[in-house]
Amino acid sequence: MKIRIEHDRCRGAGQCTLTAPELFDQSDDDGTVVLLNEQPPPELQA
Repeated sequence: MKIRIEHDRCRGAGQCTLTAPELFDQSDDDGTVVLLNEQPPPELQA
């Protein structure tokens, strides 16, 4: 599994950071999503 962010579709609501904080963060400057790990460990894959 590989994760990518589609910035043009992101609403900036922060749901990804709430759901998987070990994979996503939000920029303090403009609220855009930051991907911390594009290949999550097996225990996080559903």
